Amino acid sequence: MGHVNLPASKRNPRQWKLLDLVTASFFALVLLFLLLVFTPLGDSMAASGRQSLLLSSSDPRQRNRLVALVEARQHPQPIEACSAEEVDHMPCEDPRRNSQLSREMNFYRERHCPKPEDTPLCLIPSPPGYRIPVQWPESLHKIWHANMPHNKIADRKGHQGWMKEEGPYFIFPGGGTMFPEGAIPYIEKLSQYIPIKGGTLRTALDMGCGVASFGGYLLNEGILAVSFAPRDSHKSQIQFALERGIPAFVAMLGTRRLPFPAFSFDFVHCSRCLIPFTAYNATYFVEVDRLLRPGGYLVISGPPVQWPKQDKEWADLQGVARALCYELIAVDGNTVIWKKPAGDSCLPNQNEFGLELCDQSDDPIYAWYFKLKTCTIRTSSVKGQYAVGTIPKWPDRLTKTPSRAMVLKNGIDVFEADTRRWARRLAYYKNSLNVKLGTSSIRNIMDMNAFFGGFAAALVSDPVWVMNVVPARKSSTLSVIYDRGLIGVYHDWCEPFSTYPRTYDLIHVAGIDSLIKSPGPPGSSKNRCNLVDLMVEIDRMLRPEGTVIVRDSPEVIDRVGRMAHAVRWTITIHEKEPESQGREKILVATKTFWKLPSTSH
Repeated sequence: MGHVNLPASKRNPRQWKLLDLVTASFFALVLLFLLLVFTPLGDSMAASGRQSLLLSSSDPRQRNRLVALVEARQHPQPIEACSAEEVDHMPCEDPRRNSQLSREMNFYRERHCPKPEDTPLCLIPSPPGYRIPVQWPESLHKIWHANMPHNKIADRKGHQGWMKEEGPYFIFPGGGTMFPEGAIPYIEKLSQYIPIKGGTLRTALDMGCGVASFGGYLLNEGILAVSFAPRDSHKSQIQFALERGIPAFVAMLGTRRLPFPAFSFDFVHCSRCLIPFTAYNATYFVEVDRLLRPGGYLVISGPPVQWPKQDKEWADLQGVARALCYELIAVDGNTVIWKKPAGDSCLPNQNEFGLELCDQSDDPIYAWYFKLKTCTIRTSSVKGQYAVGTIPKWPDRLTKTPSRAMVLKNGIDVFEADTRRWARRLAYYKNSLNVKLGTSSIRNIMDMNAFFGGFAAALVSDPVWVMNVVPARKSSTLSVIYDRGLIGVYHDWCEPFSTYPRTYDLIHVAGIDSLIKSPGPPGSSKNRCNLVDLMVEIDRMLRPEGTVIVRDSPEVIDRVGRMAHAVRWTITIHEKEPESQGREKILVATKTFWKLPSTSH
């Protein structure tokens, strides 16, 4: 309203400027139209528009329409590729989002998943120059530099024997910060104090593992280690470990339990893992105690063990171990070794850390988004035999029915039937479906719905390792898998998994439809998430030219087959093995090796 009273001499220049703008805009639009119609720019912008449509997360309804089109096979083209910047993307460990969260107890470095509607619907590309990985066992010592061209660890840790660049490779001398001369002499030193050889120890947890050389060389002793580290400033520790063919996944000991049941590991190891075990009333030591089997061993190398200027931390660490009645086996330089008592906890009523026994109602098996507790669990709260020394040695423990199988009704019979079933199925996979199991083409395997680990057990003579995943909403059978001497984690498949892209050679899933449904009677349960997102996540984890095996009803296999083109898989569908009961078909898919178009001219 203030302009109404301005004199005419002030109004006319304003009118002429507006007219000039309108005229210029008109001619600009005409020029843009000609460019779009008669030059390649139009095609480029159209492609960009389709990409924006697919990646848009501002309107959940738009994303839902795209999912529906893919499910109905009315989206004729494959799902678009994500941008080149997303080659190492992990949706639940995205530092761009998580950096905004609380630093207390490293909460911001734990899993924090976006809502599905906020997750771009696109396929993760490979980095430029990506090659099919070096095969095991050569991969333990070298990998292609182009597959993860991140030199930070090599630059900072090369003098400690972690890794270094050499021609087209990263090579791994086998060293670590606390064992720069190599993992083998370090393991030999530990063997003086704990029974590393002979099958007494089988499952190990390596915390803050670096590039996992310790876990890699433990394999020579028949010990299967799960190595973990957070996504941190070194960027790709776990990605390097998996590229090498060593079991690993991304995790952080922060505010929640690690995704394992109680008494999973015969041996827990920290080599300069920098976990403050005695902080927060010894919460992290208590979590290690939950995971360690009675009679198992805890090894900590590096600070604060006899470390300069950390006398109090070292004294506190010894105090917590004494309060839990751990037996001190040895202090060798900066390495301490304890043995957990084999019987029920001897925790006294009074101690300087305020530790006390958990209530009988606290089930130490649960560990999916379960808040850490400061109480120590009662050994007697878990039924069965699981102490080191009472369970059979490896490899006998693989086939002997664990007492914790009784978590299910008729558990012993179910276990034995499951073992026979998977021996039969695996023979069919190899002999009739021509899956390259048993060859050097397959090293890292995931079983997305592992139950008792029968698929992994049937593979024990192959040069592979299997990440057995027990869905968080199903029966908690993961303790049986660990009692067998196998490894795995809890996970909910309506969320992305904590691993880098391109980390598994083969992904196996029996009953894929059950992974996205709420628990309930067959036919009555509703979907909690959709099959399109799950297939995109499988594709993210799978290496180019990797294999997917899906077993399910003919109707579900038909749906998966219809959607396979959207994730650029080639498929074949097979009848089940002749001896199997029930209505099942088997889909075998191969991930095609596609690349982003070159941006060079």
